[in-house]
Amino acid sequence: MTLSSAPGKVYLFGEHAVVYGEPAVPCAIERRARVGVQRRDDGKLRVHSKDLSLNGFTVEYDGSTSNGPDIDVSESLISAAMGYVDHAIEQVRDATDEDEVGFDVTIESDIPLGAGLGSSAAVVVAAIDAATRELGVTLETDELAERAYRTEYQVQDGQASRADTFCSATGGAVRVEGEDCRSLDAPDLPIVIGFDGGAGDTGKLVAGVRDLRNEYDFAADTVEAIGDVVRNGEDALANGDIDELGRLMDFNHGLLSALGVSSRSLDTMVWAARDAGARGAKLTGAGGGGCIVALDPTPETETALSFTPGCEDAFRAELSEKGVARLE
Repeated sequence: MTLSSAPGKVYLFGEHAVVYGEPAVPCAIERRARVGVQRRDDGKLRVHSKDLSLNGFTVEYDGSTSNGPDIDVSESLISAAMGYVDHAIEQVRDATDEDEVGFDVTIESDIPLGAGLGSSAAVVVAAIDAATRELGVTLETDELAERAYRTEYQVQDGQASRADTFCSATGGAVRVEGEDCRSLDAPDLPIVIGFDGGAGDTGKLVAGVRDLRNEYDFAADTVEAIGDVVRNGEDALANGDIDELGRLMDFNHGLLSALGVSSRSLDTMVWAARDAGARGAKLTGAGGGGCIVALDPTPETETALSFTPGCEDAFRAELSEKGVARLE
């Protein structure tokens, strides 16, 4: 069996707007998805997940997700989870010219599914890397990130950006604007994450922003304003100015709320973090539920979040300088 891991991420700035060509700055964090892959010659896929916040599942099938596992979880989430694996394997077959090969795929993850921490990107990056290496092909990081992006693009009906997958493949802080993806220097960020135990429907939330943007000029202006926040945030990141980063994160959260992608639980956690003295706090990812990210070098924000109603978990997250890791 060949084993790879890849990190999750938080967005300092730019989610949703990045879909429309505005820049975004995600940072990889030391919460990882680990994917083990073993070749099988009958063309079938057998996917076993020990966690992914789905209480675990095993399903064997032949290129179809019509017969999903019988577990207590949103159908859209499990369909997406299986769809990511399906399309990742399509990319592996294309990269290796082995069209009929099948795999046993085992997934373990520290990253809750659909919570805004890049679970799908981490799984896809690790799966493509492990499966291609199982067939004797080692992809360069740029090609790995591109093939992972194509996977998310297919599953998310053309609404994906390169941000999550590039960040997961390369690690560290990155800047993504359209097809321009690059790594950034970043200080040691005092990242605190609050998790409400839920998950947003990424496809529905992205579609909602698209509809608003198409209907109202001020919504399109809001998307552009997020891009302006990101550009200012890049300067603050380069200067190591944590206070300015925090202020801009607060602005970004307000703009995302105006686009309708926040929620009561996310707003409650954001305000709990700010009241505890965080330099800034915002939702991370698609929204609708899931996680917030705050900056606070003291223990106060983590403590406050742990006592906040609706916050299921609060924890610190180290910046992950390493992207995909080849374990076996």
